[in-house]
Amino acid sequence: MEKFVIEGRRPLNGTVTPGGNKNEALPALAATLLTEEPVILDNVPRIRDVHVMCDVLTSLGGTVEWIEPNKVRICNAKVRATTLDEELCRRVRASILFAGPMVARFGHVKLPPPGGDVIGRRRVDTHFHILQALGADVRVEGAYEIRGEQMRGGDVLLDEASVTATENGLMAAALTPGRTLMRNAASEPHVCGLARLLVAMGAQIRGIGSNTLEIEGVERLHGCEHRIGTDYLEVGSFMGLAAVTGGDVTIERVQPEDMRMIRMVFERLGIQVTIDGDRMHVPPAQSLAVQRDFGGHVPKVDDAPWPAFPTDLMSIVITVATQCKGTVLFFEKMFEGRMFFVDHLQSMGAQIILCDPHRVVVVGPSVLRGCRVESPDVRAGMALLIAGLCAEGQTTMYNIHQIDRGYERVDEKLRRLGASIHRLPVD
Repeated sequence: MEKFVIEGRRPLNGTVTPGGNKNEALPALAATLLTEEPVILDNVPRIRDVHVMCDVLTSLGGTVEWIEPNKVRICNAKVRATTLDEELCRRVRASILFAGPMVARFGHVKLPPPGGDVIGRRRVDTHFHILQALGADVRVEGAYEIRGEQMRGGDVLLDEASVTATENGLMAAALTPGRTLMRNAASEPHVCGLARLLVAMGAQIRGIGSNTLEIEGVERLHGCEHRIGTDYLEVGSFMGLAAVTGGDVTIERVQPEDMRMIRMVFERLGIQVTIDGDRMHVPPAQSLAVQRDFGGHVPKVDDAPWPAFPTDLMSIVITVATQCKGTVLFFEKMFEGRMFFVDHLQSMGAQIILCDPHRVVVVGPSVLRGCRVESPDVRAGMALLIAGLCAEGQTTMYNIHQIDRGYERVDEKLRRLGASIHRLPVD
């Protein structure tokens, strides 16, 4: 067990390179099960969830070889087992992503319930509805057992635009005979990244980037090399960090098209950035003032499926708002447990009203004071880390393995920017 000890109120300065997109890397690892040939993935973040997914592949009989610090070669030619390890699946939410490729290639999978962040109920029904629409038989008796020896393509309407369900459907349909049409599909950048990987493996997919995907099943897929895109959530995290610490930070390898809505929300909090190619500059001395709606009304920031503001940045932007002059309402529509981290911010001195499990009102700016906090999940952990970096005095953060699940060596990156943050063992 480890903790972070943070001394706040130090402006960050310099250049930082975000890691690969965790939410693209995890389904990409699962997709390697669709072929017997080697698949090489580059720009893979070396984070806890990635290592657990690799452990699952190894437990099934696959070989995983890190050929460079962030490049991995995977070969699943010898995989025959179709029952996933219960303990490993309990450690990562993304284990649900093995359902599609396993049933497509082997016709059967027995999957224990996945673990992951405790941010509210995260239903898996949409995953199984898609597989049932393709002809699979799904049984739930403790574990999820899926049989799909006779699957055929079909016209599928998702009951919600679920990212991971869309990814499972893409992977299953890639090897399912016939034409599959997926309507109300998710279109986040990491979904598009997975689709491009599948195309590089030989899949036939049309409509990438839209909410309607057409997949023509092929008999087999082959190996390839694919580069994981930059994590736009990490870019957004560093945008917030730089602004609230008064820093002068340049973020490299940014994909500007992924940042449009995120930039729009940050601009409503008074944060301005410039982009030159793939480099984003967050200048010092930001105004940090909430822009009111027309008529002087209190603005509202809410999340929704892409291209709207992503739920995974809601905790970050709430923390940033505590340092902004003005009042803003945040409406988290997707998870009923994500807002409960704000009690830590309140303990640090933030003026936040928790209206209900989905809505908070932030009144700023507040002078935050360092204290003892605990990371409840990946994104809330990063939000509290940001709070510690702009707070007066010392903040001690526990349960930091949650942050390590989504951010690669974040403390090392922050120290290079001038932050005072140390990783220490828990007594």
